[in-house]
Parts: sequence; structure tokens; C-alpha cells
Amino acid sequence: MMKKYEIGLYEKAMRNTLSWSEKLGCAKECGYDYMEMCIDATDEKINRIFMNTAEKKEIMEAVFQAGLPIGSMSVSALTKYALGDPDEEIRKKAMQIAEKSIELAVDLGVRTVMIPGYDIYFGESTIETKKYFLENVKKIAEIAEREGILVGFETMENNFMNTTGKAVQYVNMVDSAYLKIYPDAGNITNAAVENQHDVCEDLSLGKGKLIALHLKETKPGIFREVPFLTGHVQFEKIINTAWSLGVRRYVTELWDVGKENWKEDICFANQSMRTQFLHGLHLAFFICGYHSWISGNGSPFFHSFTL
Repeated sequence: MMKKYEIGLYEKAMRNTLSWSEKLGCAKECGYDYMEMCIDATDEKINRIFMNTAEKKEIMEAVFQAGLPIGSMSVSALTKYALGDPDEEIRKKAMQIAEKSIELAVDLGVRTVMIPGYDIYFGESTIETKKYFLENVKKIAEIAEREGILVGFETMENNFMNTTGKAVQYVNMVDSAYLKIYPDAGNITNAAVENQHDVCEDLSLGKGKLIALHLKETKPGIFREVPFLTGHVQFEKIINTAWSLGVRRYVTELWDVGKENWKEDICFANQSMRTQFLHGLHLAFFICGYHSWISGNGSPFFHSFTL
């Protein structure tokens, strides 16, 4: 039976020294459904956008060998090269990275490209940086439309776009069917705690505009490298809300920090998040079935589904 949802693995959770075959094989062994490729701010990762045909073929052969696709792409290089940077040369580089990443996604069969919700990362957000950001995001949406790729804003850790509601504002301004939102559960949790609002109410503001969800653990004021289930992210609650909003693709976001048991951490991330689905979604379906039964519209027998 076809799975009702998919969980992908963030590439940087694995050793950078691994080959594509080894990375995809590791993700498959740990029970993931796909891998999220990273185009980060290092020269090594940025140079991926200039891959030749032979290099792309090597990746696709690894995909078929492992039986695991590269389902999404994270273009975090747009932190160092920000779309709203006051420096025109940096903005040009940012647009080159964005366009070439989308084109690479097409060649590798990737359906979703995530871009960080920063107007500027190294510098102060101003009216000018917001203006440049919006102009370039409109161009990216046109490129995405041309290539048939969905682009999603990731909600980040700074005030510019740390909530789903803020991301919605820019999606509405661009008004493209190819520009959506890719929230980060940890980042929106930290924003909710800091600003004293309900994280799921914020997530619900993205109804009809959400394409996937990063599952990342955080603590107040700490946004990275927090082991799963040791922070304050209410995964079950957030997953239930995302599910009700139509989200069916999720990615565990964690980083290789040099630990000997890094692979165990990857497997645990997958297992612990699937447990959240089991707890939350079985309960949700049971409640729905119960209400249907007592209203006379259904059976007291509740159907299970594949997780």
C-alpha cells in the first residue's frame, strides 16, 4: 500500500566525505523515503550548480542503485549571498545560484526547492533590502514557473521571516502558483515562544500554501544541533496541524557534528518522528471515526492506514 506521507533526510546530517551512493544508501538503511540535497554557502556545495552531464549521471545512477530519490533541495547558500543584499554583485550571485539550483533540480528529478527567508543575513534589514528581496523573489517565481518546480520559503530564525504568517505576506505579494512555504518546526516554535503566540495557529495561516515541513528540534534561543526529543518542539501537535493542512512531505533536519555514532542519530530522528505520526494521526483518525459513528454516519470499526 502506498505510504500516506514521506520523511526525507537532510543531506548534512551525514558525513560530507561520503559518496552519493553511500549517502543515499545510508538514508535508505535508516528508513527514510528520500534525501534532501544541500546547496550551502561553501564553495564545494555552490559549485554543484555547475555540474556537468557526467556528474549528474553519476548521481542519478546512485539514486537508482539505492532505490531512493533526491526529493528536495535546500539552497542555504542564499544566506551568504542574500537576495536583498545592498551590494548589487552579491544580489547577482544570489540570482545565479537560485536559477542554476532550480535548473539542477530539474535535471535530477527534484520537485521542491527550499530557499531561506532572509532579505539579508550578514547585515541590517532595511526598507531597501526588503525591496531588493521582493524584486528577486518575483524573478525566482518566474524561473520556477518556467521550469515547473515548486519553490518554498523556509521560516528562519531572525525576525524577517521567522513565522508562517510573515512568509504568507511575501507569498501573497508575489502571487505565483510556484512560490509556497516550507516551514521549519523548530524555528516557528522559537518564534511562538518569544512572541507568545500559538505555533499551530501560526502554521495554519499557511493553509493552501505549504509544500513540506522541516522537522527540527530547538530550545529557546537555540536553533541548531539540539538532539531530537531533548528540546521544546511539540512535534506531535505540529505534525497533526500540518497533516490537517495537507502536508505530506517532511524532512528531519540535523547536522553531522563529528560524533562517532552519527548514524544512530539519523536512525533515531526517523524513528522518533514516525512515532509522532503514529501517536497523533491514529488518535486523530480514531476521534474522526468515533464522531462519525455516534452521529449515525459511520461504523464503530476504525480502519488503519499505512505509516
